[in-house]
Amino acid sequence: MVFYFLITAVTIALAGVMDAVWTRTGQEAGSAGLCAGQAAESVASGNGRHACGISSSGGGLFSAGVSRRRAFDIVCLTAIFLILAGVSALRLEVGNDYGKYVENFHEIWAGTDQAYVVTEAGFNFVVWLIYTISGYENYLLVFAVFGAVTAFLFLKALYEQSDCFWQSFAMFMLLGVYFRTFTTVRYYLALAAALYGIRFVLRRQYGCFVIWIGIAALFHKSVLMVLPLYLLAVLPWKKWIAPALTVIGGIGFVFQRPLLNLALTWYPTYRDTVYLSQDIGLKANASGILRCVLVFMLAAVVGRCGMEKEQNRFCLKLNFFGLLFYTCGSFLPLVSRMSYYMITPQLLLIPGLLGCVENRKRKRKNILTALVGIVCLGYFLWFLKTASGSGMRVLPYKTWIFTDKEWINGADFF
Repeated sequence: MVFYFLITAVTIALAGVMDAVWTRTGQEAGSAGLCAGQAAESVASGNGRHACGISSSGGGLFSAGVSRRRAFDIVCLTAIFLILAGVSALRLEVGNDYGKYVENFHEIWAGTDQAYVVTEAGFNFVVWLIYTISGYENYLLVFAVFGAVTAFLFLKALYEQSDCFWQSFAMFMLLGVYFRTFTTVRYYLALAAALYGIRFVLRRQYGCFVIWIGIAALFHKSVLMVLPLYLLAVLPWKKWIAPALTVIGGIGFVFQRPLLNLALTWYPTYRDTVYLSQDIGLKANASGILRCVLVFMLAAVVGRCGMEKEQNRFCLKLNFFGLLFYTCGSFLPLVSRMSYYMITPQLLLIPGLLGCVENRKRKRKNILTALVGIVCLGYFLWFLKTASGSGMRVLPYKTWIFTDKEWINGADFF
């Protein structure tokens, strides 16, 4: 637990340094009357905002030409990435599904058709390729590769699309998103890809979005659900759309059995498993419901200014979808996985809303930011308390560095 505290503190501090340095040297970039989120309209044209209240001088993380600021950012981001990817790569038997993944890797390598759940061709091919290049069942390298790619996609999405990178990254750590990547490897890779794919939707690059999500679906097909929902969220909504969707969600809640059978047709491997009785119902999804409600409360307090930016409007609609899933779809197995595609953009939305509080209302902004920080820290403490339980098991942390010998399938890999 102390180790996770240390990782979280160090990486958030690095992200904070990125903001603090350029806040002092670039105050003129955020004039008093501007909503800090307005410049993120430029996300649609490739110009993100990486430090709170300060506009970046270029495009993405690796755009041509490296300014002093971009060079400094790259150094800090590289340090953060190495920490996140390193901790993920060095873990051993950390994560609820770790052992099952190792079995799946073996079945893929052995050429059997018995791999449980892991049916996506992209995932199977990458595992087979890594094992082939290694010449043996090097499952540690597989976890390392997926951990590195997932961390990279999350960092790139937050850096290039958030109004305030350090706030988004702090929530990424404190809300346990990073540590959950240890247990559901394929899903969080797809989730990171979906978050990054928001840029294509807001730029109206729908072809790129469909192709990008199609590639992500080769690793976890659940990501396909974002195709209609993200595209629906980017459209202008009439006043009747939200009530209509609520009614549809209510009808779905009434006809639970047919919808459950439909879901099991899509994921037949969940049939007759503990997933049908685990983490279902309103009580089991209370934390997700509370998160969505608190975000709506924050948006209400910020007011109309927060809705002037398209990315905020888009993410708030996704938050609405997430609330519908958590409530009307609470009977579905693993509904949280569906909802996470909708609520993970809160990492972009909350800093966007906070940045839209006018400078003349600095006191209100500071209070709201402090309240968000307190809620996130409280959630982090609760997360650590439950992180060793069934369904997650990301604690205690173990690493293969201090393991002399590990046997699997009769092979000695150390």
